[in-house]
Amino acid sequence: MPHNSSNNGASWAEVSTGLTNSYIISLAVSGNDLISGTWGSGVWKRPLSEIVSVKIISSELPIEFGLKQNYPNPFNPSTIIGFSVPTGSFISLKVYDLLGKEVSTLVSKFLTPGMYEVNFDAGNLASGVYFYQLNAGEFVQTKKLLLQK
Repeated sequence: MPHNSSNNGASWAEVSTGLTNSYIISLAVSGNDLISGTWGSGVWKRPLSEIVSVKIISSELPIEFGLKQNYPNPFNPSTIIGFSVPTGSFISLKVYDLLGKEVSTLVSKFLTPGMYEVNFDAGNLASGVYFYQLNAGEFVQTKKLLLQK
């Protein structure tokens, strides 16, 4: 039975009752959403920001917030973005186009201290220069990345 979470997986609620068959037969990305077609149960949509995982790469405590340069750079179609969190904080990591329009939210949640990495898949974006920005309270840092298809 499909479930929905409004708090990034801390708790779940049933989306539908009586769903008898939830086999996913197709997946597609549309803007910032993942669309799934099911066998006999309709079409479901979920924001990619709820699906993208953040991987802790070290439990060693960093001394300051920091945003690493993505690698590889230039990239096609995905790249890794690393960042450090010295104290438990609400973290926002977003990607913007040259005009400042948000094109993806990679992280939007509370994280404990540590070193993190997140994969950014830009398969649905055009080649060009983009910016990614880490926000944590008063800390803000922005870096540039280049998508070459």
